[in-house]
Amino acid sequence: KANWESGDPKKQVRCIYVAIGQKGSTIASVRGALEDAGAMEYTTIVASPASDSAGFKYIAPYTGSAIGQHWMYNGKHVLIVFDDLSKQAEAYRSISLLLRRPPGREAYPGDVFYLHSRLLERCAKVSDDLGGGSMTGLPIIETKANDVSAYIPTNVISITDGQIFLQSDLFNANQRPAVDVGISVSRVGGAAQTKALKKVSGTLKISLAQYRSL
Repeated sequence: KANWESGDPKKQVRCIYVAIGQKGSTIASVRGALEDAGAMEYTTIVASPASDSAGFKYIAPYTGSAIGQHWMYNGKHVLIVFDDLSKQAEAYRSISLLLRRPPGREAYPGDVFYLHSRLLERCAKVSDDLGGGSMTGLPIIETKANDVSAYIPTNVISITDGQIFLQSDLFNANQRPAVDVGISVSRVGGAAQTKALKKVSGTLKISLAQYRSL
């Protein structure tokens, strides 16, 4: 909020929250939290709740992305959150089965990887010659029984620059944020860190892993 109120275009970030297949009460709760924080001034919500048809759930992420791209190509900075893409994949599976397309692994169609890659590859940093805008995407994926090796999670992991894996067991054990440091990965890593941060965090992951093994 402070960055937005500063009036500096280089610091101002427009936010887009795309709710896919979420309960209406959940979407209302998120909106309420954003309003309480005074964030709705620079936040756009694109919602396709659980009661919507599969077609709306399929198209909602592309709608949010189109809004973000408009700002990006006009030199603005955008943060877009997809909550969550596993429900979009399920909607796309339903549509494909109705169209009698040949099912593949877990009954998903063969081009489900392309479904998410063409969406997430819209997130980019435009060169200064073209305005210098950017769009950062944060896709959320729901795992079943903490199975990160399932089809959709592995697809999205292969596209993104890293992942933060949250585990319900850690949350129930009162460890919050419930981040599983063993599976969470950053492919950018040290390349984006200052020397001081590298020195402090260099052994942190190992220490946390050793603590969890006790």
